[in-house]
Amino acid sequence: MKINVAVLFGGKSVEHEISIISAIQAIGYFDTDKYHIIPVYMTKQGAMYIGKDIDKIEAYKDINTLLKKSTLVTLASIDGKTLIIEHPLGRNSVKKGIAIDVVFPIVHGTNVEDGGLQGFLKTLGVPFVGCDVLASAVGMDKHVMKLVFKDAGIPVLDCRCYLNADYYADEEKILSAIEETFDYPVIVKPVNLGSSVGISKANNREELTDSVEHAFQFSPRILVEHAIENLREINCAVMGDIYECEASECEEPLNASDILSYEDKYLGGEKSNEGSKGMASLSRKIPADIPAEMRERIRNLAAAAFTALGGNGVARIDFMIDKDTNEVYLNEINTIPGSLSFYLWEPLGISYAEMLERMINLALKRSREESAIVYSFDTNILDNCSFSGSKTKKYGKLMNYK
Repeated sequence: MKINVAVLFGGKSVEHEISIISAIQAIGYFDTDKYHIIPVYMTKQGAMYIGKDIDKIEAYKDINTLLKKSTLVTLASIDGKTLIIEHPLGRNSVKKGIAIDVVFPIVHGTNVEDGGLQGFLKTLGVPFVGCDVLASAVGMDKHVMKLVFKDAGIPVLDCRCYLNADYYADEEKILSAIEETFDYPVIVKPVNLGSSVGISKANNREELTDSVEHAFQFSPRILVEHAIENLREINCAVMGDIYECEASECEEPLNASDILSYEDKYLGGEKSNEGSKGMASLSRKIPADIPAEMRERIRNLAAAAFTALGGNGVARIDFMIDKDTNEVYLNEINTIPGSLSFYLWEPLGISYAEMLERMINLALKRSREESAIVYSFDTNILDNCSFSGSKTKKYGKLMNYK
């Protein structure tokens, strides 16, 4: 019997379109002898749709038309099963529901990669691929992420976090505080976004003001850190769970002496009839042209970071090398990387299909482990209390325990 896999993508995120590309790309690589794939598209408003064209990239050139011929659905937990059912709810909806064995979120960015969606799936009780709620949330928050990795002994650049309310209450105070802490140039970025959205480099006060205000357009919290001027970027993926994981081959994005833009990552490079190839289209060198000892250091640091975060599935860890000092710093972790970083596993003999299967198996393994944990216990507390006696009009009658 095939395993029913709901591939969930889209969502309320500035990386919405990248999620569509990553998911539709992955859907073509699942082993259809083992898995029945149900693509589920989430709009930017959070509505979910299924339909015969949901997995066709060309259909997203006109999303309104696509939605009109698709079916609005929701996920529900009924009688111990998670079902995709038609919305609005009706008596026939449950009968026609599609039972789901595992959800495969291929989503990027705030509201979907940051633990919010994972919490929803966990509440439903359905196994899902990738990091759990805590690891997803920490991985998305660049400030908290750095604190966790620093505590684990993994090298990261020092940073400071600032609130938009504090900045707009006293701009001069915040700008001066940044200049007193860091020498120019500095990097300014939203705390909780990916794909280089909202990130810029500042070389002076005027540019700093522009960078800070630009970053605040995307998040109420921003992070500032020193910019490595003679930079080399090396990325490495990790696959596994907290008990066992392995690192992929290393890559070096080309033209990465400065910040890679959103367009560099997703709109450049080779195109095909299926549309953009996402992160797979970025110009890169695989394997990265680095000494063997540097390769192993980065791969070991990547695995250590994945374990420290409590990762699951596949994540990509991005590193920076200061070419002036040869020091290595972890820049960030992507708990659901663009294109799922499949291209970093192929040099090690792991196909995209095999990677997807491993990720599903890891999700099912975690579900089995969690099912053995006691989450509730029998109690007669409701049998031994009464609701008589009124203490306050606002909250009604309070419980009086016998």
